[in-house]
Amino acid sequence: MPVQLTAAAQEGYKATTRPVTQWLIRAGVRPNTITTIGALVVILSAVAFGLGAIRWGAGLLLLSGVIDTLDGDVARATGQTTKFGAFYDSTLDRVGDGATFIGIAAFFLTAAEIRFRVVAAILCMIAVLASLLVSYARARAEGLGLDCKVGLVQRAERIILIGLPTLFEGAGPGGLILATIVALLALGSVVTVVQRFLYVYQITGRGAT
Repeated sequence: MPVQLTAAAQEGYKATTRPVTQWLIRAGVRPNTITTIGALVVILSAVAFGLGAIRWGAGLLLLSGVIDTLDGDVARATGQTTKFGAFYDSTLDRVGDGATFIGIAAFFLTAAEIRFRVVAAILCMIAVLASLLVSYARARAEGLGLDCKVGLVQRAERIILIGLPTLFEGAGPGGLILATIVALLALGSVVTVVQRFLYVYQITGRGAT
């Protein structure tokens, strides 16, 4: 049932964004241009988080997530998929992940109302390291010819879990809502790294060379 619901949600999302994709194709916008715009939006989101404009940061983060799906849709629809495009997109995604948690950490360290600011900032550090390891584990496995998309938390989940609650509720009293989200993402990302490690270990003959 969860797989069916996920597939249905994905199809509904594709149907919603399809007119935008078609407009971009008609306008002749190249996939790498869309990727660049998405990266700039997520950096603006990080700046907003750092300045304490939490709802603006959340909205821009969610917008960047939408833009991040459009480049691939345009590339596939127009036959413009390239190895450099995939590399470029993946690299800027990592920039976005790092920028987001840096912005949130800056908010925790500078906002007057934050409780447990040092703990919250350390959670951001764990979250950004774990999120990069999640991506690295998949990339390294794919470099070995393995498909490794397993795991609890991937980039889409990070964007949604940060963006949606804070868009409506802000950081919460003393930053508690945002800190809780970061803590959950840090834990979920660590679990995902372990899941991917065990998955690769199992399908490669339990460590046999």
